[in-house]
Amino acid sequence: MAAQVKLYDTTLRDGTQGEGISLSVDDKLKIAEKLDQMGVHYIEGGWPGSNPKDMNFFERAKDLSLQQAVITAFGSTRRPDFKAENDPNLQRILDSGVKAAAIFGKTWDFHVTEALQTTLEENVNMIYDSVYFLKENGIEVIFDAEHFFDGYKHNARYAIETIKAAEEAGADCVALCDTNGGSLPGEIASIVKEVKKHVTIEVGIHCHNDGELGVANTLEAVNAGAVHIQGTINGYGERCGNANLISVIPNLQLKMGIQCVTDNQLKQLTEASKYIHELANQIPPNSQPFTGKSAFAHKGGMHVSAVLKHPETYEHIEPEQIGNERRVLVSELAGQSNLLFKAEELGLSLDKKDPAVKETIEKMKAMEHKGYQYEAAEASFELLIRNGMGEDHDYFQLDHFKIITHKEKDGDFTTEAVVKVNIQGQSVMTAAEGNGPVNALDHALRKTIGEYYPLIQEMYLSDYKVRVLDEAEATASKVRVLIESSDGKDTWSTIGVSGNIIEASWHALVDSIRYYFMKQQHQLKRAEPIASIPNAGVKNH
Repeated sequence: MAAQVKLYDTTLRDGTQGEGISLSVDDKLKIAEKLDQMGVHYIEGGWPGSNPKDMNFFERAKDLSLQQAVITAFGSTRRPDFKAENDPNLQRILDSGVKAAAIFGKTWDFHVTEALQTTLEENVNMIYDSVYFLKENGIEVIFDAEHFFDGYKHNARYAIETIKAAEEAGADCVALCDTNGGSLPGEIASIVKEVKKHVTIEVGIHCHNDGELGVANTLEAVNAGAVHIQGTINGYGERCGNANLISVIPNLQLKMGIQCVTDNQLKQLTEASKYIHELANQIPPNSQPFTGKSAFAHKGGMHVSAVLKHPETYEHIEPEQIGNERRVLVSELAGQSNLLFKAEELGLSLDKKDPAVKETIEKMKAMEHKGYQYEAAEASFELLIRNGMGEDHDYFQLDHFKIITHKEKDGDFTTEAVVKVNIQGQSVMTAAEGNGPVNALDHALRKTIGEYYPLIQEMYLSDYKVRVLDEAEATASKVRVLIESSDGKDTWSTIGVSGNIIEASWHALVDSIRYYFMKQQHQLKRAEPIASIPNAGVKNH
């Protein structure tokens, strides 16, 4: 097993073959710079022979100031019965101006005769000629042995013959590809060991994830002697994706003691994963190993208690090593440790002997039983804690609200909300229209309290989600409403649950306002006193 390996990233080529993944040239350039910062050794930019976008990338990539990474091009061996120097794909690799290239060739006899429809001998010649041509033109060559593991299992002699042809032509590395992604770790290990007996150049590994073994197979290949690791960031790729370098790198470095990147670069892993998810317009999976939001999240009370004493009790590495962080969740499974940890995060000092702490836990569990879920609504959770500790953030009290939706034949819906609240002993009522009941309710509440709390104009609702909690009840189901609010600088989330979607929305809406006012208490104190506002009392608009 090697003490160090080379990382070959193919996110910009293989990764973009994944469903729903599309990157502009600008996106690809940004990702290339990020990969270089991460310590990746090779960045496969694309196939210059396949489309103008990839050729444009190679042209613009010449202006990148990369510290370590080598930009490589991808291509195939020459066509059957062509001369290498006349093959347009090979010529475009030279035109791209790269110093290194990966070319793939057939190593499974079945593919040679059925897909290429040529002879086994001609395929070997195609591999030799293509590698030799690129080497003669000063290109570092990685030979991607396509379908190698399937080919080896069907005809080991021929599979070995193909990679030996690449070696004899001057290839710098032969990367063994589990193209269909169906091999098992034991098969990968034994075949890599056998290959090492037949070639003296570097052996690499390129795994797909169709059996959900892309990472495991890659690690087994390294154990067996592979020193060149191919994969993609976040596991993007065709069908079920490629080996995920976000998981491969820390496993190699932290578990197997194989140097991939520097310690500081390893700490960039979480940020890089999220950055590339963002550019690819993908929602980061919370459960993504190592870098996901839930990777070091603890929910059960006993787990939290143990983790706070000794993190290694329920964490396989320190999250800070890869730039992630520990999170403690609050739920019906929570205990005192969860509450104390979250309070500390919020800057609150709680005494675990205080009966109010136990009462708050019990109230939280009761609310969760009703359908509340505070993991995604930490603003509502903070209000719950502060209220349990005796703080009062009741800036206004509801008297009643009324919502009227009207539709005439062949006409549009119109919705009007009337809200009456009590503010500092004064009754205030306002009406407003909106494009739906929740929007109208939001507008009316803002108008109602806006004169007394002008600060409300600084915040707005940025997202609104509804989830049905018990679908079997059909239209009588409870719903959970999550509202995300923002003031342009910070965002916060609140929650409401009810069998009535309007009531659930009201609770989440009121929490969002109360939370913001609480956080901006110093500005509220500077607001104009209610006594000085003309005609204070019932407002009709």
